[in-house]
Amino acid sequence: MTDSATPLQNQNLCIVGAPMDLGQSRRGVDMGPSALRYAGLLRRLKALGFQVKDCGNVEIPVRDTLVRETLSRAGGLDFLPAVVEACEAIYQKGVDAIANGDLPIFLGGDHSTAMGTVGAASHERRTGVLWIDAHGDFNTPDTSPSGNIHGMPLAALTGNGVPEMVDLGRPGPKIPAQDVMLIGIRDLDTEEADMLRNSGAGVYTMREIDDRGIGPVAREAVKRLEHLPRVHVSLDLDALDPREAPGVGTPVSGGLTYREAHLLMEIVAESITVGSIDIVEVNPILDHSNRTAELAIELLLSLLGKKII
Repeated sequence: MTDSATPLQNQNLCIVGAPMDLGQSRRGVDMGPSALRYAGLLRRLKALGFQVKDCGNVEIPVRDTLVRETLSRAGGLDFLPAVVEACEAIYQKGVDAIANGDLPIFLGGDHSTAMGTVGAASHERRTGVLWIDAHGDFNTPDTSPSGNIHGMPLAALTGNGVPEMVDLGRPGPKIPAQDVMLIGIRDLDTEEADMLRNSGAGVYTMREIDDRGIGPVAREAVKRLEHLPRVHVSLDLDALDPREAPGVGTPVSGGLTYREAHLLMEIVAESITVGSIDIVEVNPILDHSNRTAELAIELLLSLLGKKII
């Protein structure tokens, strides 16, 4: 029996690399786009029947060449100007792809790239966000214990944080929190949890997935987004259990299994219109034989309509 797919009709895909490792302290995620391409991303997308073009990488400032300045805010915020510059470029690349009628697939890089990808997705029309992650990424510089920017993009996208991040791409929030569904959450900082709880976003923790099952959770989450014309899917590979996806920078035990993750992608594919995608936090340095990049591609194929029969 061979795999089959029902690709999005007449949809061209534009692959955009975002090799950024400036939003956190652990090195290696800048090699994520290369790992995904090496695993046969373009070939496997074309095999599903899509027209695919590799739109290259966004130019990202090289970490080792940056002059670190001591700011009043510690940690990863040392690189805030460079992150903003990179995300502005990602934003524009996404806006151009969508204006051209393409579905952009962004390859991260750390999750701070989502400030650009989600901003681009919502540039012209209201867009829902499915945020699949072990973490909420809902910190601000005032609440974050580490100061790492990759823990702040969703807060910034909903209007919380420093102006440089909130106003990235265009002034103000890019999405209302009620248009965001988070799935797989299991590691939140104390103040971050309070902010997320009061935000209006839909939050489905691993406790809820354990209790109810991924099928009911996924169907409920997509139903809460189905009134929107498009949905951006942001897939952080640390949403999966580290036994499934070892090549991530911030692994957290107790995550999604292989089949739970595939079922989630399959339900999304058959239920809502996906308008853009990012795949982030693949770290080949920490991986085993490029296993995490291979898994990421398999999940992407399911999200784009690949079926067993």
